[in-house]
Amino acid sequence: MAGIYIHIPFCVSKCRYCDFVSFPCANDVKRRYVDALIKEIKICARELPHREYDTVFIGGGTPSTLELGEIMRIVASLRERLDIKDDAEFTIEANPGTLDRWKLEEYRMCGINRLSLGLQSVSPRILKALGRIHTADDFLSSVQLAKNAGFTNINADLMYGLPEQSTEDFLAAIALAAGSGVEHISAYSLIVEEDTPLYFDINGGGTLLPGEDEAFDMYTQGKQLLESLGFHRYEISNYAKDGYRSKHNLNYWNNGEYLGLGLNSHSAMRIDGKWLRWANKSGLEAYMTDISDDKRPLAEEPKSIERAEEMFECVMLGLRKTEGIKDSEFISRFGESIFEAFSKAIAELDKEELLICTDDGIRLNERGLDIENLALMPFMED
Repeated sequence: MAGIYIHIPFCVSKCRYCDFVSFPCANDVKRRYVDALIKEIKICARELPHREYDTVFIGGGTPSTLELGEIMRIVASLRERLDIKDDAEFTIEANPGTLDRWKLEEYRMCGINRLSLGLQSVSPRILKALGRIHTADDFLSSVQLAKNAGFTNINADLMYGLPEQSTEDFLAAIALAAGSGVEHISAYSLIVEEDTPLYFDINGGGTLLPGEDEAFDMYTQGKQLLESLGFHRYEISNYAKDGYRSKHNLNYWNNGEYLGLGLNSHSAMRIDGKWLRWANKSGLEAYMTDISDDKRPLAEEPKSIERAEEMFECVMLGLRKTEGIKDSEFISRFGESIFEAFSKAIAELDKEELLICTDDGIRLNERGLDIENLALMPFMED
């Protein structure tokens, strides 16, 4: 399985917690960027080994800030130059308040079949603290517009541990998102990144975050509420109704191949027997210059990942899934059983009662998933 990620770095205004490569920009610059992106697709099709791609994810930034017709141009180029499966999962991210009927109809017309909406919270006070530009009503309107356009697979992104957020605030966001009729909910813990406006607010004492116990209570009660509403957890932070797991994200957690296109996008691919990772440049003009010179806009040469590191990556990512890691797949990839490769770590986690071992693999139990970062430590030492 292989996926494609396309980065659209533009947004209406940058959220106060965001450290992604994203920024407001004039429409003429956006059009130039789309031109460059289309040329990058052509370059990659020419220079990289052939792959059949099962998933495509257009993220950002806020891809829905592009003018009408621009997403259609990108998708047409993808389908012309790369081998996209007919039944591929095809997602686009959007923020409530940036969608209208015509954009959504364009997305459906070019084969996009999954929409991911950034809700984060339903509290006006919290949304303002985050620098979000929408309201809960905007989210509900966007979901309805999407359903009217024919979308039957919609995700809502939520966050907990937000400034001055209570457990009741978080549960209210879950209830509203679930009640809107979405099929998938991602519920992430806030990570305060250095040098963001929110980071300075918190360190300056002007903004307070919930304590660790309260954030854990949000996580625990949120998980229980989501399960009761028919959203089943399949990864630490992701819940879906039956049949609506994100194939694109599952490919990441299975440490699968993916091609990143656009500014600061990342890729992982096996080429000539080597597991390689690389990233594109993060500066807009540097990216555009390389594309203009007909070359891939790499930040540095692809890095070859050694076997031991690749094995740990598979464990680190795979144990985020509630189903864990299948030994048969591990053997197929590495020619060695996970029970042999990490025998000491598995024995230690089993002793700590954090792990469930089966005939064909390992997975963390509920307590293990709650402390996954700590549970990974023995694998780093094995």
